[in-house]
Amino acid sequence: MHSTSVVLLTCLVAIAVSANPIVIRDNLVRLPLARQINVTSPAHIVKADQARAAALISKALAKSSGKLNQDAVISSPAQNQAVSYIASVAVGSPSTTFDLIIDTGSSNTWVGAGTAFKRTSTTTQTKDSVSVTYGSGSFSGTEFTDQVSLGSGLTIKKQSIGVASKSTGFDGVDGILGIGPVDLTLQTLSPDTGSTIPTVVDNLFTQGTISSHSIAVSFEPTTSATANNGELTFGGTDSSKFTGSITFAPITSTSPANEFWGINQSIRLGTSTSILSNTAGIVDTGTTLVLIATDAFNRYKSATGAVLDNNTGLLRLTTAKFNTLPSLFFTIAGTTFEFTANAQAWPRSLNTLIGGTAGNVYLVVADLGSNTGSGLDFINGQTFLERFYSVFDTANKRVGIAKTPFTTATSN
Repeated sequence: MHSTSVVLLTCLVAIAVSANPIVIRDNLVRLPLARQINVTSPAHIVKADQARAAALISKALAKSSGKLNQDAVISSPAQNQAVSYIASVAVGSPSTTFDLIIDTGSSNTWVGAGTAFKRTSTTTQTKDSVSVTYGSGSFSGTEFTDQVSLGSGLTIKKQSIGVASKSTGFDGVDGILGIGPVDLTLQTLSPDTGSTIPTVVDNLFTQGTISSHSIAVSFEPTTSATANNGELTFGGTDSSKFTGSITFAPITSTSPANEFWGINQSIRLGTSTSILSNTAGIVDTGTTLVLIATDAFNRYKSATGAVLDNNTGLLRLTTAKFNTLPSLFFTIAGTTFEFTANAQAWPRSLNTLIGGTAGNVYLVVADLGSNTGSGLDFINGQTFLERFYSVFDTANKRVGIAKTPFTTATSN
């Protein structure tokens, strides 16, 4: 799959580990993240998310049926990742530093899309080739094991990583740090198609670096194009990043959402307007927007009075209608989380970065591209996670959500 977009804008904030040192305390490992905006064409942000959603659903359905074919699964055109959270990861000894997208919707860790991989004394080539297709592009290459460092003093030995000989759709980044469920790595290797590849989180746990087999994600809303405003916490939770208690939802039993960090939730607008009945979807750091099934999106559009903006692909509201926009309420595992009017708005100071007009109000709730009943009816992406702390608990097969000091922020 090939991306033919010409990059019109890339706002990349590289993380310097030396300037943002890892803090290891109480067996917790913290890794700072930076946000990158890379919009290449009109309405790219929506197209990229919809292409990703189609890829996730299609691949998961094919995997569950035992008919996965990397070359045949994805029929949507590739779209470069539009908005990403990036971590700096060092590989080898002496090391090369790579800027990798943090992705809970995939589980392969790979490098080489930009910065070249260098073999060192810690590098071992395996017998396998590796290939993964995403809605945001694809990569293929060779699987190695190598030393991977997330910061000074924190090293994973013999981490399995892919090294791309070919990649598309990953302009401005070097690859992906995959932190999804390990089963997503099945059938990505050849000839070992039946083998899984331990993720970074798996190896941190099995090597005794962290005491809990989990990872937590903290994002924050920002009105700046350049922002170091995210953090991964390996092995537990960082109480300074959330308020109140964490609500844990079990991984849904509904396919294909259960292949990912899938949960059940319902969504309403205001006090009584049902937007999405209780159904399955996923929580995903690799998706920018809040995507909901087409029929739910149409209900949201009608209830808010928004119109579709052709330049951005997002819904647009007049200022008067935005001033009376009710909150959305997400009910997850019996707890209701308020997604305020401000949370529903794309930061107006960043409108021009996505092809919009300064001063307009664009909404971050968008069309998933398929009606309810697909088994994956929503994706709570970055704009949701910037308002809520999230925990991805492999040991207990559950996802945690908590409020943060930014849940009701009015910065947008």
